[in-house]
Amino acid sequence: MAPIISVFENSPDRGQGHARDMRVRWALEEVGQPYDIRTVSFKQMKKPAYRALHPFGQIPTYEEDGLTLFESGAIVLHIAQKQSGLLPEDEHARARAITWMFAALNTVEPPIVERETATYTERNRSWFEEHLEMLNERVHVRLRDLSASLGDAEWLDGTFSVGDLMMVCVLRRLEGSGILDRYPNLSAFVERGKARPAYQRAFDGQFAVFRAADTQ
Repeated sequence: MAPIISVFENSPDRGQGHARDMRVRWALEEVGQPYDIRTVSFKQMKKPAYRALHPFGQIPTYEEDGLTLFESGAIVLHIAQKQSGLLPEDEHARARAITWMFAALNTVEPPIVERETATYTERNRSWFEEHLEMLNERVHVRLRDLSASLGDAEWLDGTFSVGDLMMVCVLRRLEGSGILDRYPNLSAFVERGKARPAYQRAFDGQFAVFRAADTQ
């Protein structure tokens, strides 16, 4: 049976590919694995039946052959280890690709998400601009190091891997902020990821769910 992933019934990003099921969709598309989706509402996500799949009541979940996983990083790593196409054959290269994946999730993403959250929840506070300046600098610290590491290379460690997939998804959260514009090599890196046919199929699939919900 094809794996089933849970996705937002009506995505808060309006189908722009920022919801975390996008990472799982992209990974499945890269390895050529057909999959099904289960749409869930915000109300359903907090009910016991769904929390039995995801204890924190979030998306995505992944179900296949009696296995249930949650956390997008864990799901993507499972896909990459199970099928060829996202991890190099060389043992050391595989380890480095996984390292970049964790770097995206644990080092680069947290300050980006913190900044993004503040723009939604703190914008009307008198101290917001000063706080935003501090949050921006935290993001720039990570981007300067990442930019230096990438240099003129096409991908983070030779050929495209799960590390690049996850990093592109993380960096996309900065689109529209103007921050990524200061790092031309990172902007080009993101665009290369978005140009991959598997990414485009995943994006179209996520957007189709939003469009269907929006027209109901």
